[in-house]
Amino acid sequence: MFDIHFENDDFVVINKHPGVSVHKDDGDTMLVQDVAGHLGVESLYLVHRLDKMTSGLLILAKRSDVAAEFARLFKNREIEKYYLAIGCKKPKKKQGTVSGDMERSRRSSWKLVATKQNPAITQFFTLAGENGERAFLCKPLTGKTHQIRVALKSVGSAIVGDPIYGQNADEDRGYLHAYALRFSLLGHDFEFKCDPRTPSLGCKWNSAALSSALEQWSQPWELTWPKK
Repeated sequence: MFDIHFENDDFVVINKHPGVSVHKDDGDTMLVQDVAGHLGVESLYLVHRLDKMTSGLLILAKRSDVAAEFARLFKNREIEKYYLAIGCKKPKKKQGTVSGDMERSRRSSWKLVATKQNPAITQFFTLAGENGERAFLCKPLTGKTHQIRVALKSVGSAIVGDPIYGQNADEDRGYLHAYALRFSLLGHDFEFKCDPRTPSLGCKWNSAALSSALEQWSQPWELTWPKK
């Protein structure tokens, strides 16, 4: 369900496995409660979210004042977030920025529209994947629901295994992974990376093409990102 990636007196960072809901789902206990039980602490505070299909780095605060500080950092966009994804085919452009308002579509889905009153903004790079697929490194500058999933679909390369926006839901998972975080908290700087090349996170991350992409993207905060 999860692995402990980092822990100190203020917060814990876990690697959430794919298919695990952050909230109570289908009668399961909440992930936050499970992590608290594992650590032997009374409670933890969820400060951001990942979709059920998304694996990777998730922060849980140990105190309410720390949770409030994280909330401020996320609101002010002072936490750098980087995601890896595998798209189903070559996108309309190899790198750039996807920006637009998001509106409810059918059932659980969202769609990107042309207006930009309160836009979702996602920067991305791509490299070749296996068998016509594409490796993506995404940097969301906002935190909208399904933002990256909708952005990749909008450039013509829906995420492999995405049960809502993709066409190949028979894959072992939806291939979106919270790869790296960087921020300053209470006077200390933090950088975290979570390599997805482990058996519990899906077979496609272990291909030669994806390994090559990960080597090139090993320090995502040092890349020259596209203009906003």
